[in-house]
Amino acid sequence: MNDSSPPEPDRAAHSGRTPSSKVLRRIRWAAAGLIVLLLIGLGVVEIAGIAGQSREVAVLGWLTGRSAGDGPPSRTGTVGLPEGMAVGGPFQLTDDHGRSVTDANYRGRWMLVYFGYMNCPDACPLTLQKMAAALQDLGPLADHVTPLFITVDPARDTPRQLSSYLENFYPRIVGLTGSRQQIANVAKAYRVYYAPDAPEKSGAYVVGHSSFLYLTDPDGRFNALLPPDAGADQLTIVLRGKLSKR
Repeated sequence: MNDSSPPEPDRAAHSGRTPSSKVLRRIRWAAAGLIVLLLIGLGVVEIAGIAGQSREVAVLGWLTGRSAGDGPPSRTGTVGLPEGMAVGGPFQLTDDHGRSVTDANYRGRWMLVYFGYMNCPDACPLTLQKMAAALQDLGPLADHVTPLFITVDPARDTPRQLSSYLENFYPRIVGLTGSRQQIANVAKAYRVYYAPDAPEKSGAYVVGHSSFLYLTDPDGRFNALLPPDAGADQLTIVLRGKLSKR
């Protein structure tokens, strides 16, 4: 059998100051690792999800706002977060009837929160359909849940447009919008990634955004995070489990 591997270098022909092939490989791997870390910090490379990752990787993923939760959910059907990580908080926005509201308006009920925008071509309508299906499956228990759709495109998603849009999915989903700063504040509190991109060649306007579902308890405290690939059945199971303990 012919050995196709390259011949060993003539060590006698080199001085001791020349790095060995093993050292060179280590240097190349170290350099590659530093480049990957740099790209992650710049948000160019996305990290795998929180589940199964180290605390350091999970925190880095959340700081970049890109990748947390893309991995498999925990046994509870939700995404595990690093200990002590704060998610959620107070907000002041405008609902789809043009009324100024805060998070306090929804006390006494669980809040099921999703961030998206009306012209989203795929993730948003699919998630809204899942929310609607889960709430319908809950029956009377759904009365204890306020589903919220918070736009990340406030310049175009007006209250009236949100109201008309959400009627296509479920009548009780509340649309929320606000000023650019108000949306930025609530997105930061919930660690939501969003960024308007340059128009595509077709002229389409796309807003990149993360696609998690957030659940807060009746006291307004963050309770659970569901991954983007959670199905309607999984969402129903999680909600039923939470509501049965109230």
